[in-house]
Amino acid sequence: MSVFFFNLLGRGSGETYAVFLLPLEREFGWSRSQLTSVYALYMLIGGCIAPLVGTLFDRFGPRAVYMTGLTCLALSNLLASSLTSLWQFYLYIGFVVGLSVALVGMVPASGLLVRWFRERLAGAMGFAFAANGAGVLAFVPLAQLLVDVYGWRMAYRAIGIALLVLVPILGLLLPWRTFAAGDPTLRREQAAAKAAGEGWTVRAAMRTRFFWGLAVLFTLTSVGMFIIMPQVVAYFIDAGVAPMVAASAYGMSSVMSVMSVAVTGFLADRVGGRPVVLASYVGTALGIGIIFATSYYPVGWLLACYVIVFGLCQGVRGPIVSALCARQFAGPRVATIYGILYAMNAVGAAFGAFIGGFMHDLTGGYRAGFVIAFVAIVCASLPMVFMRELRGGKYVSASSA
Repeated sequence: MSVFFFNLLGRGSGETYAVFLLPLEREFGWSRSQLTSVYALYMLIGGCIAPLVGTLFDRFGPRAVYMTGLTCLALSNLLASSLTSLWQFYLYIGFVVGLSVALVGMVPASGLLVRWFRERLAGAMGFAFAANGAGVLAFVPLAQLLVDVYGWRMAYRAIGIALLVLVPILGLLLPWRTFAAGDPTLRREQAAAKAAGEGWTVRAAMRTRFFWGLAVLFTLTSVGMFIIMPQVVAYFIDAGVAPMVAASAYGMSSVMSVMSVAVTGFLADRVGGRPVVLASYVGTALGIGIIFATSYYPVGWLLACYVIVFGLCQGVRGPIVSALCARQFAGPRVATIYGILYAMNAVGAAFGAFIGGFMHDLTGGYRAGFVIAFVAIVCASLPMVFMRELRGGKYVSASSA
């Protein structure tokens, strides 16, 4: 439950960027590519720091990592309330939020969950990933309401104060030693493997086709998704949708994501991850086709279809791919190995966010970006279709890598 809550706080507050994009564009006159580059930096920093977060987690434990991340997240929002220059936006939201979300996100979550779950790991990962959607649902409409009523500066300040109040409460009250200890049986097995010098190293993991198949899948999926997601609220508003309705539609797509991610993780534990992942790619591609159609026919029922279809498939791959990684590379270095994969995922997200803004400025619209997103999603599904290691769910040992 604590993993869910920290993921909710981190990803939810990070995704409020979508609400602040247009107010900042209107006040400062910054271009869309300049603004989306901030989001790209946020994702890139989160990705580049992810391997280090895994190492810090393995060395210092969950309390130090989570509390540092939550403190930085609170301070970044407080600082953003006083920004006057583009470089400050890059620093406070791009750099500090990227660092913060990495420290409270899926890298430490995977390090905790693999200590507690084995057979139902995909379901547990699904529950953690569902927090991302729940965070968007909780924070984005609230941030839009604060912006509408009090302005963007006060909205940033209110979010920062709320997060800062939580730091001492969570730091003192949660049973951190119990979280870090893990399941006694799994702890004994992992300690024995570590003492015997067994288990995966980063170098051994990176010599496997399994690792690189996951890397390609993760990276291209992020490219496709983040061409769309950072700008979707602005896109709907530009299409004539009221700002609160646009933010709520973004939040409702996250409701769909919460529902599907929580269910598909447990479904993958029973029927296998491959059919679930492939079905989600079909749905995502269809959702991109629907939002492309709304650029010609901006009618309410198409908007509703996009929210349902795209939302139901949003984030479904994450827990399954994370569980595949955790099972394959289980051992004392799993958080570090997953951190490297997460870094590639974040690089893809950063590239997608930048391309989305760049194509908007270049073409004056969103259609070219939607086409690129569709191609990226199709290509992302290919490793799961064609790679034997992923298709059959067969694992290899560290000694044979």
